[in-house]
Amino acid sequence: MAKFKIVTPGGTSYGIASAGYEFEMEALQPLGAELYEIPPGSDDEFVKAARDADALYAKGRQITKRIIDGLDRCKVISLGSVGVDSVDVAAATARGIPVTNVPDTFIEEVADHAMMLILATFRRLVVQDRLVREGRWKEGRPMLYEFPRLMGQTLGFIAFGHVARAVAMRARPFGVHMLAYDPYVEELVMSPYGVEPVGLPELLQRSDIISMHAPATPEANRMLTEEHFRTMKRTALFINTGRGPTVNESALVKALQEGWIAGAGLDVLEQEPPAPGNPLLGMDNVILTAHVASASARFDPVRRRRVGRELALVLGGKWPRSCVNPSVLEKTGLLRWQPFSMERGPGA
Repeated sequence: MAKFKIVTPGGTSYGIASAGYEFEMEALQPLGAELYEIPPGSDDEFVKAARDADALYAKGRQITKRIIDGLDRCKVISLGSVGVDSVDVAAATARGIPVTNVPDTFIEEVADHAMMLILATFRRLVVQDRLVREGRWKEGRPMLYEFPRLMGQTLGFIAFGHVARAVAMRARPFGVHMLAYDPYVEELVMSPYGVEPVGLPELLQRSDIISMHAPATPEANRMLTEEHFRTMKRTALFINTGRGPTVNESALVKALQEGWIAGAGLDVLEQEPPAPGNPLLGMDNVILTAHVASASARFDPVRRRRVGRELALVLGGKWPRSCVNPSVLEKTGLLRWQPFSMERGPGA
């Protein structure tokens, strides 16, 4: 009989069909843990199968308050993503259950993708490609005569977490001036990146390129509205590799259609995949990618191993590395986990 029972919604693993669980089990098997898939069904059906689980590997469905309240023995809920909007974190916190995520396993990939969208949107890459393919070679250069060079432009970051900081490192050699709005990040964190902290209205007014990195929290839901897009320069470009719901998409569409801003590069949308009639699909001044910014050959193995380790830490009586609701620590009795000794010798 397994020492620990871990349950997970059956089906795909973050979009990768039939991925198996060999990476997660590397850390879990030595503990005597077994992982069980629960077939699709209602919340009540899920609870019935998961009630005696020691842990929940959350993927592929919303983990609601109904589900969380029905888990009698659950010690941890783990996600293999940065975002935690698929889990009712408040309900987990009320039950004293830590919720873990993987906030630092694919920062470089997302930063690369954001920088790619910045450059591709600024140089109108998709339109330039189409002109060549359509035999309209001579139209390419005159189009770019209308736009300034990147050096000297102002890049503004909305939220300045790990990804935005990595983008700032990539953007700095291009000679851009950088601003950031993030009420949760100290000015001294921004300064080493060559980034000037400003308020949101000032950032919107001054930026030539705006890169959105706000997380999908209730406070950030539809954070950018018509009012914000009207405040931007008519020549501004909007980039989003964060979360689609942080933007009022109808306001963004209107801004692009009516020329309040010049263009957009989007890896995320409010509805994914978008409906066939979404106006963004037909716009020449928009570059779209399918929420793929984090994808690379290392993405899935690294992310899944991290999930297994987080589950193993908590089931082994230790505090996880990445917990989005740390206030539950006192309720759990878990030991603080330290990856290395904090002792320092003379002169260290």
